[in-house]
Order: sequence, then C-alpha cells, then structure tokens
Amino acid sequence: MNRLVILGVVIIAAIYVLISSIFVVNEREQAIVLRFGQITDVKTEPGIYFKLPTTIVDSVQIVEDRLLRYDVANMTVQVRGGKFYEVDAFLTYRINNPRLFRQQALGDLNLAEARIGSLFVAALRQVYGLREFDAALSGERTAMMREARDLIVQNVAELGIQIVDVRILRTDLTQDVSQQTFELMKAERLAEAAFLRARGQEAAQSLRAIADRQAVEIVASARRDSEILRGEGDASRNNIFAQAFGQDPEFFEFYRSMQAYRTALGATGTTMLLSPDSEFFSYFRADAQGGEAPLPAAPNGIEPLSSSTLSVPVTTDVPVETNPDNLPAPPAPVEVPALAEPTPPPTQSEAAPATESEAAPAQ
Repeated sequence: MNRLVILGVVIIAAIYVLISSIFVVNEREQAIVLRFGQITDVKTEPGIYFKLPTTIVDSVQIVEDRLLRYDVANMTVQVRGGKFYEVDAFLTYRINNPRLFRQQALGDLNLAEARIGSLFVAALRQVYGLREFDAALSGERTAMMREARDLIVQNVAELGIQIVDVRILRTDLTQDVSQQTFELMKAERLAEAAFLRARGQEAAQSLRAIADRQAVEIVASARRDSEILRGEGDASRNNIFAQAFGQDPEFFEFYRSMQAYRTALGATGTTMLLSPDSEFFSYFRADAQGGEAPLPAAPNGIEPLSSSTLSVPVTTDVPVETNPDNLPAPPAPVEVPALAEPTPPPTQSEAAPATESEAAPAQ
C-alpha cells in the first residue's frame, strides 16, 4: 500500500515537472523566458520549448506577434486660423523587439498603448495645427498621415514597437464651426449667384437695347417708305383730280359736293346747325335748279302734291338786346307745310287769290 502511494506521488511529481518544463509558442505569439526576473531568452519562432521546471526559477511571458491597432475617436484638433475639427484616426503597430518591450513597458500592452496614445494625439494636433482650414479637407491628408507617423516612430521604437501605418478616418467640423462654415459658404454662393444674375441682367439689357434700336430703325424705315408711297399716291390722286377738274369743272365740283354730303349727312348721329344760305347747301337751293325748287316726294309712294311749296325765310339782322350773353340769334328753321290728304287739283275758277300773309314769305 505504501509502495503504491509513493509510486503515485512520484508519477504526479514527474508529470508536474514535465508539464512545468514545457511551453508552446504559436505563430501569433512571442515568448520571453525569465529566470528570477531576468531575461534569459526570447522565442520568436513557433514551436515547443523547454525550461527549468516550475515557475519559481524560470517563467515565460507571452507577448503578441500580430499587427495591433490603436484607435483615436472624436478627438478635437485646432487648425491654423482658430477652426476646430473632430478627427477619427488609428495606427497599426507590431512588437518587433520583445526584450526592449519587456524592459521599457514591463511587457504590459496596456501600459504601452497608453504611451502610444499620448504620442499619437500629440502628433495629430501638431500636424493639423500647421495647416489652414481648407488644407485639412483637401488632398493633403496623405501627407498629414505620413507626417504623423514620422513624428511618433522614433519615440515608439524606444518601447520595442514598430509603427506600421497611420490612417485618418474622418475629419469633420464641429457643430459650431460647421454652422459657421455653412453660413459662410451660403453667403459666398449667394454673392456668386447675385454676380451671375447681374451679369445676366446686363447682357439682357444690352440685347434688349439692341433689339429696341433695331425695332426703331425698322419702324422708321417702314414709316419713311409708307410716307413716300403715301406722297406718291397723293400726287397721283391730285393729278387725277386735276385732270378731272380740267375736263369738266362743273361735274368735278358736283362730285366733290356729293362726297361732302355723304360724309356729313351720313348715319353718324351728329347734329349740325347751318344757315340755309350756306355754300354747303348750294345744290339744294332753288337757283341751282333753274329757279324752281324740287317738289318733295310724298311718303309711301304717293304722288307729290301740286300745292306743296318750299319757303325760305329771308335772313335779316336781328338786334340782340334781350340776349344776356350778346350771342347772335340762331337762324330760322326751314318751314315745310304739313302734308294733307291727296285731293283733286282745283280748277282755275275755284282757286282763291293769295292773301298778303301767304304772299309775304314768297317775296
């Protein structure tokens, strides 16, 4: 029984010694072998390695051998001129010297990243501070990333870390600066629109002035031609009138009077007050008809009355003593006797002698 116990203890001790003396390094890791806290060896290749049994004498510290990433988010940086940006950036790094990494950062990745973060933020602030407002948003971003990497490479190398790459993900204006920038851009666009609108109005006014001038020239030319044609027409008309007047002056005068009657006495609704002795009625007077006034036609086709007469009062000067405005008295209207029923003509024996009152108007 005692032999079995002792054998079991020996087997367990052997297994413990075997396990504690073996350590494995895979392809993503590096191993630092420490003996009483001092670095004795560094294993960078993957495989199975041996050390002294137990962790009292020899211990192993595993560090990363992969590309690691450190991010900076929503960092506020100020550019030259006082504007502020919000920046998102990251860098990738690798532990290329595990021995130095153990000596400077005690092999602690969190401690190393704290140092990397402070250096990275300082480098970004410096890079942005050297540039104007628009340069940070232009094609200089590649140069800015390269400059930020160069600023921290030397300091990070003292930790046994190699900076592989630096990238700027986002560069945005802060809310206040964004609003100010929007207002500035809006004012610039409005000014540019006003300038273009003014240029357009200037061009429109110029074209309108040219068109108006051409219209005036065309109208003036048309009026000139029309006046020339009208003058030639008037000359031809006057020539024709002159020839007609030379051939028959009396007929020409009669024709012109008929034209005047048609124009003046047409259905225009115009009231005229003229003297019966006016030259306008020259062809209506009795002396124009061989001393006899024409008999008026009876209505409805009835034969004219033989006793109808047309009396024209003699125009005399009437004193205007009772006229308060000293205006001349209007001419007496032409009196035409009312038409009576048609009767047979009286014989000579039945005709009564004319009285003085009837004969007076005829004088």
